[in-house]
Formats: sequence, C-alpha cells, structure tokens
Amino acid sequence: MSDEEVNSRNCDKLERWLLKPCAHLCIDMQLMFALDTDWNTPWMSRVLPFVSILASHAPTHTIFTKFMPPADASKASGAWQSYFERWSQFTQNVIDPQLLELVPELAHLVPPAQVLCKPRYSPFKGTALLADLHERGIKTLIISGAETDVCVLAAVIDAVDAGFWVVLPEDALCSSADSTHDALMELYRTRFSQQILLTDVESIVREWKPTQ
Repeated sequence: MSDEEVNSRNCDKLERWLLKPCAHLCIDMQLMFALDTDWNTPWMSRVLPFVSILASHAPTHTIFTKFMPPADASKASGAWQSYFERWSQFTQNVIDPQLLELVPELAHLVPPAQVLCKPRYSPFKGTALLADLHERGIKTLIISGAETDVCVLAAVIDAVDAGFWVVLPEDALCSSADSTHDALMELYRTRFSQQILLTDVESIVREWKPTQ
C-alpha cells in the first residue's frame, strides 16, 4: 500500500472515530514534570502548545489527570513502597504541594475541564474514570500528555482493554527518552492499528466537532 493510500485510510478512520462520542484524556501535565526536578520531562515545554490547543478546542470534554504520590512510602503497597522510598522527595509529606498542580497554561481551563487525581500510572486504576466514561457514553478517547512510555502507556493499554477507540496526537505526547517514545509509536502503528490511531493535533481539531 502506498503512503498516499495509507494516509487516505487513516484520514477516513480518524473521521469515523471522532464522529463517535469522544473525550480528551490529558495525562499528568503537572509542574513536577515541567520544572527542574528529578522527574523533569524535557519535551514537555515543546508539546505544551499543542496540548493547550487540543484542550482549548473542547474543554468541557477534557479530563486532566494528576499523579498523586502517597503521603509517605509507608502508605504505599508492594513494589510501590520501595519506589517511593527511592523517590521520597515526591511524597506528599515532603514535596511542595504546588508542584502537584497542572501547568498554568492548562489549569485555567478548569472548569469546565475536569481534574482526576490518580494514585497509579494508569488513570483507570483506583479511580471512577471508567464508570464516568461509560455513563457519558464515550466511545473514543483522545490521549495526550506525559510520559509516552510510563503513564500515557498505562492509560493507552487500559483504554484499549476497556474497548475504547484510542486516538494519539503524536505532537501532544512527551517523554524523557527518545528511543522508547519512538519504539512505542512504531508498536502502536504496526500492532494496534485496529484500536489505536496516530495522528496530529491539527487533524483532530479539524475533524472533531464536539457537542455540548
């Protein structure tokens, strides 16, 4: 199949998927990842304008997630306990609470956008997200944010398992590692093409006409 045929097929697929009831799930665009911390995500400043365009296009259909560490490592279970012993500076008893907030370029969209606090990588774990999306009749999830190979990965796989069509704007995703970001884009493109579609923010904004 030629590149032109592939592009045409993807455009048709995007149009069909965005005609279904959609929500935008924006993952962990928080100050602790944007600023100069041990968890800094270098690309975040580069993709932030695209995430902002997407969220501003349909704020009433946008859910911002925030990764919320436990108060201290003892409040975590299993491997999470040793994880937060290693990263104790990010536990809530230690971290500056402001670092847990959304970046200001997105925070001003709340409300009408929603905020979902999550205790794990995936926004579907330990939250009411799945029930809320089902109640709203959502069929397609547009997923953006950070990081491609950690929390976004967890969100994407859980969304696929839950039966959602998943749209990923490549220019609104960021990571700390080029190699794993690129590997995941190729994986989604070649192994998950029936459930995941890679595109860009411009195409989504052009095709997605959310209803109030």
